[in-house]
Amino acid sequence: MTGKAPRLDRVGAAEHRVSAQDIADTYDLIGSHLRRTPLLEVGLDELDPACSPRSVVLKLEQLQVAGSFKVRGAFANLMLRDLPEAGVVAASGGNHGVAVAYAAQRLGVRASVFVPTVSAPEKIARIRALGAELVVGGERYADALAAAEAHQSASGALGVHAFDQRETVLGQGTLAVELDRQLPAVDTVLVPVGGGGLIAGIAAWYGDAVRVVGVEPDEAPTLTRARAAGRPTDAPAGSVASDALAPRRVGELVFPITQRFVDDVVLVDDAAIIHAQAALWRAARVVAEPAAAVGVAALLGGAYTPSPHERVAVVISGANTAPAALEVTTAGSRNEPHA
Repeated sequence: MTGKAPRLDRVGAAEHRVSAQDIADTYDLIGSHLRRTPLLEVGLDELDPACSPRSVVLKLEQLQVAGSFKVRGAFANLMLRDLPEAGVVAASGGNHGVAVAYAAQRLGVRASVFVPTVSAPEKIARIRALGAELVVGGERYADALAAAEAHQSASGALGVHAFDQRETVLGQGTLAVELDRQLPAVDTVLVPVGGGGLIAGIAAWYGDAVRVVGVEPDEAPTLTRARAAGRPTDAPAGSVASDALAPRRVGELVFPITQRFVDDVVLVDDAAIIHAQAALWRAARVVAEPAAAVGVAALLGGAYTPSPHERVAVVISGANTAPAALEVTTAGSRNEPHA
């Protein structure tokens, strides 16, 4: 571990023993199956001329194998847990399904994936191409999860949860191990939030040493609602990023970790997300699906304003989208005012 590892070595028993050392050990185990995704420093004024010239660092996790950070948690589950002959089953808005299908193919494991009808066609096509048994049904992630749990009970397959599983959190936390080694002098990390697995893993790694800020669509405020209630609670599941950032509620396991180590959560609207997605493509040729652009949306739109000397990193979490969609988004946003 580097100098930015958590000051608190281990979170409590209620958090199922997710520690910095556990995350580091997981990275050693699964690292050979991953890409060490690069960093890109950009000026905010490059992305939007209305913004200041200050620079931020993007962690380009959309370049990860299988197209998103989710593959980290998928490999952690398949390599840390005992696998039954029936293989594994997962429910997903799309990216987790792609990740589980990819990891299962690489490791020679049978996989079944359940996704809702809201999932992007590109993600559905990738799951099929990777050889997983795919079931599309229900309108939202919660529907896919219920179907996956029924399949798990009937088949004996091992359930691989998209976010609320210790091994999933350990795997997602390996992103922070990489970022820490690449950028030890970071003050703040902006992280997209859906169910909370990614931000819980990153926060468990950094502990009190680095400011961790979640970013959510205002139409899918899972962690915001949970923090207001003091517990996971149902939230709306809308937004242009609904296939990746709109579970019904944040995870029961991950919530205590976020309460202890996540400093703040900010909200961005769909217009800001689309603007940021287009700006990333137009100015830096960074392909980001809507969910992956929320951190940049927070900076461009003012939902998060860094202090003058604050060193900020932003996780670009995935790119399972069609290139043609980026061209349409960019063309449609050229004349939009700064969000």
